[in-house]
Amino acid sequence: MRVGFIGLGNVGGKLAGSLLRNGFELTVRDLDVGVAQPLLSLGAKWADSPAAVAGESDMVITCLPSPAISARVMEATDGVLVGLSAGKIWLEMSTTDESEVRRLGDKVRALSGAPMDCPVSGGCHRAATGNISIFAGGERETFERALPVLTAMGRQILHTGSLGSASVLKVVTNYLASVHLVALGEAMMTAKKSGLDLATTYEGIRISSGNSFVHETESQVILNGSRNINFTMDLVVKDMGLFQDLADRSAIPLELSPRVLQLFRQAKSRLGERAWSPNIVVALEEACGERLRAPGFPSEIVDNEPESMGCEVRVGGSVR
Repeated sequence: MRVGFIGLGNVGGKLAGSLLRNGFELTVRDLDVGVAQPLLSLGAKWADSPAAVAGESDMVITCLPSPAISARVMEATDGVLVGLSAGKIWLEMSTTDESEVRRLGDKVRALSGAPMDCPVSGGCHRAATGNISIFAGGERETFERALPVLTAMGRQILHTGSLGSASVLKVVTNYLASVHLVALGEAMMTAKKSGLDLATTYEGIRISSGNSFVHETESQVILNGSRNINFTMDLVVKDMGLFQDLADRSAIPLELSPRVLQLFRQAKSRLGERAWSPNIVVALEEACGERLRAPGFPSEIVDNEPESMGCEVRVGGSVR
């Protein structure tokens, strides 16, 4: 299968690298040709427009920062839809709005193409090694066709249902990660002000019922001081906003989500939209006159697990 990849940012570039590493014929496109150079040097082809990517590929993958940017890439006069034709698959791997992916999916179907939304979860470090998780929404037949590509990019692939369902699940999980990041800052500051060693606190949380994926990754770069998790404030605000929009459509009276979203909006305003998201702890550090630091923690997270070919995870825990 010839694969086209549009959007070579922190996650997209790593996913595209996994496809190239696993032998797929790859055509790439980004606004910055510089970020494509490592892939081009390894054999990927460059396309001058999204339409050209679609014309040269059996599957077109978009991995972009926002629903608005995805829409432009799809619908522009030289966009993906111009180059798309019958039988081709569009995989939307951006974190996006479920109603927007369904709207664009209807346009893909009108061209006799097949749409899927396939956002990833697990962090940039796992995207780099092909060990990230992928949610996949779309027709089962399309999922089966796409599975060899998905298992080259990710380790655990979950078919979530119809188009748009994967995007819903993705913003739900990102919401939970954002809430826990705020809670971890508060927990570690309370421990520090109570006289506990922060390295000991980290281990205590890690081996306890308070542990989480966010703690095992983001707490480490908080304590190091780098805060480099390859995820920025503007992306958290975008994802939290998508979650809040979902809840508002169903008239769910959430209490925690609006407050956490407000905290990230304030942090983005103060620190800049491209500040690393773990800097959400800065306001608490300043208010308490303390810094959350401990020796021995890494400046960035690296996936040390060997790359393995992915598999489908079935509901109930079985794999195939």
